[in-house]
Amino acid sequence: MTIALYPGSFDPVTYGHLDIATRALTVFDEVVMGVFDTPSKNLLFTTEERVSLIQEAIGDIPNLRVESYTKMTVAFARHINAKVIVRGLRMSPDFEREFEMALMNKKQDPEIEVLCMMSSVQYQFLSSSLMKEAAKYGGYIEDLVPEHVATALRRKLATK
Repeated sequence: MTIALYPGSFDPVTYGHLDIATRALTVFDEVVMGVFDTPSKNLLFTTEERVSLIQEAIGDIPNLRVESYTKMTVAFARHINAKVIVRGLRMSPDFEREFEMALMNKKQDPEIEVLCMMSSVQYQFLSSSLMKEAAKYGGYIEDLVPEHVATALRRKLATK
């Protein structure tokens, strides 16, 4: 059984993230959406909130689960017996960043492969940061995130 890790901050999860995760399930036996607990960017949602939002979004999709982690991504991949790290690619700046991370991960553990999946066309522009900014100013986000995520996002932004 081949397990793949799809790591990220998922702050919050978008349809673009869910698209990559479900498409990865067509290639791998199991996909773990790994929610990185302490990324080097400012987060809107706590780790527990991000995990909960993803769990509700994925429902009972077979062989797709979510876990949080605090260690280095390759160490977490080894911990869950993942042989592959899945990453989504949007536009060219993503490629440069993902290429650097893939090389560093390969240096840390040569046994773990990195697979970059191209985002579906309708999600090429979508990032959590851009979506949060649109929501902050009352923009339309309903086709970018599940309904419960849009509700949680608006509630969170209203308290800031």
